[in-house]
This record gives sequence, structure tokens and C-alpha cells, in this order.
Amino acid sequence: MSARQPSQASTALFSHWTVVQYDADMPGSMTADQTEAFWRDGFFFPTPVLDREVALDHADHFEALRREFDGRLPRPFADYARTNFHMVSTRAAELARHPAVLDRVESILGPDLLVWMVELIVKQPHSDKILTMHQDLNYWGFDHADREVTAWIALTDVTVANGAMSFVRGSHRLGSVDHHDTYGANNLLSRGQQVSVDHDPADEVAVELAAGEISLHHGLTFHGSGPNTTDGPRVALVVRYITPEMGKVGGKRDYAMLVRGADRHNQLIKVAGPETDFADAQLALHTEMDDAQLEALGDGATAEFGYTRGT
Repeated sequence: MSARQPSQASTALFSHWTVVQYDADMPGSMTADQTEAFWRDGFFFPTPVLDREVALDHADHFEALRREFDGRLPRPFADYARTNFHMVSTRAAELARHPAVLDRVESILGPDLLVWMVELIVKQPHSDKILTMHQDLNYWGFDHADREVTAWIALTDVTVANGAMSFVRGSHRLGSVDHHDTYGANNLLSRGQQVSVDHDPADEVAVELAAGEISLHHGLTFHGSGPNTTDGPRVALVVRYITPEMGKVGGKRDYAMLVRGADRHNQLIKVAGPETDFADAQLALHTEMDDAQLEALGDGATAEFGYTRGT
């Protein structure tokens, strides 16, 4: 990948956030060149973390979990899978703590790591579900931009045909840009958020992954994805890692699971992963966490919204 400036950048679009590059030689399993590529482009892929057979087994496990519990829970299974899945699924919490994933994230963020969010995202065969081009951190309500990394763990092969993401190279260096809400019925985003600025299509990079590989992206990197036009599902576990410095704007309540190092800042309420799947106490905690996070997500919404469910 060559280093390029994001196209059509405007200094008027920069927010108060500053994207800070950490020391490329910090501990972790990525090389200095790979870490530098992440900070230059706003993403890095592919990097393997699981054997292919193990990844496919995880995908099968989550489908079996859906079949076992859907219809037996206070809300649809998809409601629990799409947000804070690590609070109700032992396997999701285990994967969020996987040493190979943590090693790669540590290369970028440093030794103290929290999991803020885990999502099971499935695009079913011939699904028209999409993600419009957006920035994650624009609507999560955090007060930093340079201390979050998303690890997108492919549990099946990911291709353009089955709905692979596309990243816009260098877009994180624009800072936080304006978005508008589309409320699209086929949009997996809660409000159909879409960036309100143009970018050069030549800067888009399709993120094709083999089962067991991950991509890493910065919270301000423009990204989106298309429909699944194939006969098989596209399955991924998406883990949002932050460092303890990350707090919510205005001191709003939120939660995180410590997975490496220490938390000397105590900005968020600490939670632990479940001992069993879908225990009553964990279901209640999941709802409590959702309610707190939806408050930040709803800031500025002009219509009724919620996490778009289903796949």
C-alpha cells in the first residue's frame, strides 16, 4: 500500500480530536512497518489469529447458540448478538480475550486494553443488508479518537461478493466529519449514518479476509460494506478495543471489560464476561449496558431509532 493523503480533505472538517501515532516499536506482535501502515492508512489487514478450522467452528457454534436460545430470551437473539455479545456469550468473551488478537491490538494501543463492545455480525445468503460509509467514533460519545481500534475477526471467508467492508485510505486523518442519517431499511447501522463528505473512489480498499484472519481499523476511518450476493453466510465477530484514557463526553455512564494490563483511570464501569451463556443476571446487565450506550448513540437523532436488528 502506498502512502496517500485522503482526497478532498478540508481543514474545516477537523474536530478537536487529534490522531496521535503511538511508538511503532512498542511491544506487541506487529512489526514496526505494519504498525506504521496502520497509522498511515487508518487500517491494517490481513493478519492471521486463528486456524481456519477453529474460525469455522466458532461460526458454527454461534449459529447453534442462536438455534438454541432464539425464542427463549426476553428479546430476539439478534438483539443480544449485535451489541455487548461478550456479556451473554462465553465464547464471544473468550475470543475478545484471545492472546493473538490482543497482541496485535497492543502493538497499536499499548499494554492496557479494555473491550468496550463485541458484536456478532452475520450477513445471511442473498441478504441486501449494507453499511453506508461512516466513522464509528462519530456517534459513540467518546472524548478521544486515538485510543480505539476495532478488530474485525473473520469466522468465514470474506469476499466482495458476500459483503466485505471497504476502507477509505487515510480518511482517519480528516478527524471527525459531518454525517447525515438515512434511516435506510436495509442499513445495519442504527440510524443509517453516512458521511456527508466526498472521497476519491480510488482511495477505497476492499477488505477480503480468509476465515481466521482479522482486519484492524481506526475509529475515524471511513468504512462501509455491500450486500451478500452469495449462497453462504458472511460471519464475523467484531471487537472494539479502547485504552483506559477513553471516557464518555460529559461523564456519561458506560461499561468495559479489562482484558490486558491495568486501568488506572476508571472512566468506565468494569464488567466481567459471563460464566454461562445467557444467564439471567447477564441478560439484565446486557439491557442496562444497551440503555446507557443508546443514550450517546441517540444524540442528535431526528427520528425514532434503535440498533437495526437482523442480518
